[in-house]
Amino acid sequence: MRVLILTNEFPPEVYGGAGVHVAELTRELRRRIDVEVRTFGTQEEGQAGWHVTGTQAAHDLARAPEPLRPVLAALSRDLAMVVEPVAADVVHCHTWYTHLAGVLAHLAYGTPLIVTVHSLEPLRPWKREQLGGGYDVSAWVERTALEMADAVIAVSRETRDDVLRLFRVAPERVHVIHNGIDTDSYRPDPETDALERLGVDPSVPFVLFVGRITRQKGIVHLVRAARRIDPAAAVVLCAGQADTPELAAEVEAGVRAARQERGNLVWIPEMLDRRSVRQLYSHAAVFCCPSVYEPFGIINLEAMACETPVVASAVGGIPEVVVDGETGILVPVATEPADPMAVTDPARFEADLADAINALLRDQPRGTAMGAAGRRRAVERFGWSAIAEATVDLYRSVARPGAGSEPLSELRSEPPSSGPSERSATSVAPSG
Repeated sequence: MRVLILTNEFPPEVYGGAGVHVAELTRELRRRIDVEVRTFGTQEEGQAGWHVTGTQAAHDLARAPEPLRPVLAALSRDLAMVVEPVAADVVHCHTWYTHLAGVLAHLAYGTPLIVTVHSLEPLRPWKREQLGGGYDVSAWVERTALEMADAVIAVSRETRDDVLRLFRVAPERVHVIHNGIDTDSYRPDPETDALERLGVDPSVPFVLFVGRITRQKGIVHLVRAARRIDPAAAVVLCAGQADTPELAAEVEAGVRAARQERGNLVWIPEMLDRRSVRQLYSHAAVFCCPSVYEPFGIINLEAMACETPVVASAVGGIPEVVVDGETGILVPVATEPADPMAVTDPARFEADLADAINALLRDQPRGTAMGAAGRRRAVERFGWSAIAEATVDLYRSVARPGAGSEPLSELRSEPPSSGPSERSATSVAPSG
């Protein structure tokens, strides 16, 4: 069996949960089947049964309007991804950034297509702030790929429901395979040198946020809630570059206001190495995930694996990870039907976040018990080995008869043996 993985993120260029997913999944897949990865970047690695190739934009984008450049750059890289002949038994796409490449490989080379849904563009309308009309392009590419795919992997049951509600995809083609966690890498770490370097006092209990500065992750709500959090505890925000200057300004203003009222707020505006993040997770009294949209929420698993109790919003796939009252506390949040990023009652949500955090800060034994339960759940339910086995089973179910009879290294330069299927050729037009 040979799979071609298409992804915009791959080590060392990983900045989000989808990149972590691909890195861990491919590590396990290569123990079972031949794997080729085509990604955005300059990576180049190859050995028997394992190839990684980075791609660059093939067009000069200097004259394109600035908001459109990220989208056009992705599409340009997608074209570059399929110039090299595709000789895999299955092509597996991650995130809309590579969906056009998957569609082209499916149509031009006749390769069965699988798409993993890490998030959905219709539920991220705030991306229009960043991309303008590029958001409509990304939404069209995503819809085309999902409705054409031989199989769709949803990372949670809630995400599967969203796919079936928003797209014309037959239910039998949508499969739930959860995200996972490497519980050897994410484990309790007694060391504190990274905390001290980052300006975090390990002797003071602290509430931790790890994530991107984006509407989806709800950091604005946590910053506002910080004023209500017990001032004896610190608040640590591990959050890098914002999606837009406007959002950056909003978060900066919120941080200034919170510091004036409570002090003891540390903002780490950089991407950290795994060891440093592991120390932050391990020594936090509470980890907070205030997302308003979250298909899965792998950061909650990372915190749980480090034995840290979680306070998280009860949205998307988070309730499938965090067990309310056992591994953490789930906080209800309602959003506007016309805008999934707009919280219906933000003041109530922020107050509820603060109340849940304060409850765990006041009851350390309860937090310790939740942390231990979280570690057990992460180890028992979300190991990457089982996830890889389920993924390979899905590959085999969509692959053409006779797939996997020759090693990948012998097929990389061969031309495709068949053209697009009739079903695929009639599915390329977008709907809606």
